[in-house]
Amino acid sequence: MVVGSVLVTGGTGYIGSFTALALLEADYKVVIVDNLYNSSEECVNRIELISGKRPVYYRCDITDEPALDKVFDEHPDIDSVIHFAALKAVGESGEIPVEYYRVNVYGTICLLRSMSRHNVTNIVFSSSATVYGDATRFPDMIPIPEHCPLGPTNPYGNTKMTVELLITDHIAAQRNNAKKTGKSGEEWNGALLRYFNPAGSHPSGVMGEDPQGVPYNLLPLLAQVAVGKREKLLVFGDDYNSKDGTAIRDYIHILDLAQGHLVALNYLREHHPGVRAWNLGTGKGSTVFEMIKAFSHAVGRDLPYEIAPRRAGDVLDLTANPARANQELGWKAEHTLEEACEDLWRWTKNNPQGYRQQPPQEFVEKLKTSKK
Repeated sequence: MVVGSVLVTGGTGYIGSFTALALLEADYKVVIVDNLYNSSEECVNRIELISGKRPVYYRCDITDEPALDKVFDEHPDIDSVIHFAALKAVGESGEIPVEYYRVNVYGTICLLRSMSRHNVTNIVFSSSATVYGDATRFPDMIPIPEHCPLGPTNPYGNTKMTVELLITDHIAAQRNNAKKTGKSGEEWNGALLRYFNPAGSHPSGVMGEDPQGVPYNLLPLLAQVAVGKREKLLVFGDDYNSKDGTAIRDYIHILDLAQGHLVALNYLREHHPGVRAWNLGTGKGSTVFEMIKAFSHAVGRDLPYEIAPRRAGDVLDLTANPARANQELGWKAEHTLEEACEDLWRWTKNNPQGYRQQPPQEFVEKLKTSKK
């Protein structure tokens, strides 16, 4: 039995595709919109391969309001949206900030307008820990709680914070407007999910992160070094105030992160909280050097790296305090950093061309056998 119908924007991307998979496995109907700017339609086939269910897919840009209207018109059962579609590279956002605002902020405006016209009232937003900026500027804010004052240090973080404000104002207005007509307005809700560094792949080895062009995140870059696509990893800064001089991040397994989006959506639909922010993280920070060591261990050899200057806008420590999500959503990160590294290496080693190749036959057979 279908429990609900969800539009997933950016649903062929890394986190979006794993969330679409989690939704299908929880008996939601899933409609994906994505313009394939940094992803591949092939992941729709992989979602079906793993779950036995196929999401509906539209090639559509988040800034194309009439195209969004068409999707909602053709699927009037959609009652919620999980919104991933965005540009997401911190460094690039400093080079082309206007484009980041166009896609991330204007794209969300287009989405919210279209949702309102079709009375779609729940939105789960893929925000980011970058909205906190440098939380070490305050006492007792590491690991970072949701009440930490926001203060992004780069244009990407600024767009995420702006969208959080946009959703907060939108939901408040819809609720107030409903009250004026004698209704409760409680069907209007938003979840702001702030997270840290997603990592890993599907344990089956047939689904993972497949960035087009140069990846910007540590683990995919390390994976490219491991398969020989890249000579070495550049470590940006070894003069931070950490135990080994490198920056500290909270790495979370992609399966845990996808599950977090599912439980947040369920919470909105059941509890009608208005707008609520939740951190999704492990609460455990790892330095860049620790990550290199963990992934090198999964690969079975030391991977080469070189120290480079710090990047503008990077901060010392982005570790989450996930207590609120643990308590309110009943959600907790279950997978270890070691599992994330092992799963990523299984995916990378066996799929060097990512989604531009067929999945390894032995993995496909294993999936088929497990379904019997």
